[in-house]
Amino acid sequence: MGWTVEALDAALGRIDTFVNRRLERDTGPGISLALTTRDELIAVATAGLADVAAGTPVKPSHLFEFGSIGKSFTAVALLQLRDEGRLDLDTPISDLLPLFAIQSDYAPITVRHLLTHSSGLSGGNDFTPDPRFEVWSTRDLHAAHAPGEAFHYSNLGYKALGLLLERLEGKPYAEIIRERLLNPLGMHDTVPVIDNTVRPRLAIGYGPLNNDRPWYPRDPIAPATWLETNTGDGCICSTASDLTIWLRMLMNGGVGPAGRILSEESFALLAERVIEMGKDSGLWYGLGLYTDIREGTELLGHTGGMVGYESAMFADVARDIGVVVLVNGSGLRLPLVRYAIAVLAAAADGAELPPLPEEPDPDAVPNADRIAGVYRSDTRTWEIVASGERLSLIAEGHRIPLTRLGDTSFRAADPDLAWTAIQVRFDGENAVALVHGGDVLYRAGIERPSFEPLPEEWRAYPGHYRSHNPWTSDIRVVAREGRLQLLFTYGEPDGFDGEQGLVPLGDGLFGIPINGYTYDWIRFDTIVDGEALRATISGGDYYRFFTP
Repeated sequence: MGWTVEALDAALGRIDTFVNRRLERDTGPGISLALTTRDELIAVATAGLADVAAGTPVKPSHLFEFGSIGKSFTAVALLQLRDEGRLDLDTPISDLLPLFAIQSDYAPITVRHLLTHSSGLSGGNDFTPDPRFEVWSTRDLHAAHAPGEAFHYSNLGYKALGLLLERLEGKPYAEIIRERLLNPLGMHDTVPVIDNTVRPRLAIGYGPLNNDRPWYPRDPIAPATWLETNTGDGCICSTASDLTIWLRMLMNGGVGPAGRILSEESFALLAERVIEMGKDSGLWYGLGLYTDIREGTELLGHTGGMVGYESAMFADVARDIGVVVLVNGSGLRLPLVRYAIAVLAAAADGAELPPLPEEPDPDAVPNADRIAGVYRSDTRTWEIVASGERLSLIAEGHRIPLTRLGDTSFRAADPDLAWTAIQVRFDGENAVALVHGGDVLYRAGIERPSFEPLPEEWRAYPGHYRSHNPWTSDIRVVAREGRLQLLFTYGEPDGFDGEQGLVPLGDGLFGIPINGYTYDWIRFDTIVDGEALRATISGGDYYRFFTP
């Protein structure tokens, strides 16, 4: 790249300012960011804290868990076996891994389908500490569609691929990754398994103090639940600078410091745009990597999330700039990636650096007056009051500020209401109703529609259910407008959107449809005193909790 020392220093200063601004607003408590070209590391920047209680700042040597970025490691190792003539990607996975035995009315699921998240398989819910039982439990599931028909992100599928690697190689996943990838690339600060031995080197992961409600960036945090994992969907941790070695290999088409680790043909498969990740999303998945085509740039890489960590690794190959972002908490990663690439590209071109992005007021509501009004249900009357671009809720004589969660969703600053979002329904430009859990309050003057009453046998199912699963510990089921709705109040699994309507299948079993397909199901059982005490989502158990 054609940077002058002065231009590069100015670019790095601008990026550092943006990193610290994001850290204060919605990312944290700490961050490690590394910048690279295809030939060399440019810089590493750290900010914030690795240990909040001790006040320990993040250092370049701190390890971070990077989650699903590890899927590209699994994919590369399998593609190496393809290069060696030991694996045909179009072989049914059940032929190679008898543990995998899903029920299906379609053609067999192949290795390629699992690599591209197009198998029709459940996303999985991490309900076991070891992947083998969760993969074995596929025999209790049904394929949602023909393989290759649609994209549905599946950690469960990559768990199966990790077990396939172990079966073909006859050794543990971590050992395979170390021998095939880390050692040849010289990634000596990367650890291919998350266990207690690596814990002292990690920046502590953080999550919401209250994980039973929608998360808001300024909410209090607490150390996240510690877990050990050895699965092919993401069990690797690294420093930001060491992960750029992996990114440089990708930017060089499969060539590392000591030579090629993947054939040109297999690398083309890795980075191929196989299936769109959402209609008109600009996102295309390959075999362990995806392409993000937005805002005038084309990025190749992957994001990742773990309990207490989030990450992003992307390269603008055309402009020869790569960025790694590692966070020990929740936050927006892609704005950091995009801004860093734009700043470095401008510096290389000798152009004026992009200004720091405007930081809009996160609680401002444009055209707030269109939501203001009185809303009523059978049991409550609420008034929404607009003051400039701020909204408040008046309920039972109390004025409660509303914080903005999304374009049409808010959270009330009240412990009795904050357990779920307040969703605003619109008819064109006009707000017509508020949805809060199972309650729908219609604007005064609008006739409330009638619905069939909830079937008697379903009345045992609504409630709050919890699990010791640190990934998704909290769900709620509410009765609304004659049907049941499943709410993930925080940490919904990949592929879920926070709320799904349930489709009855009989005998306490319901499908959970997503984009017209049913990848998962939920069953209610153990009815005691008119309440179901257990809800099982595709094999993972949740138990009724005492809070409403």
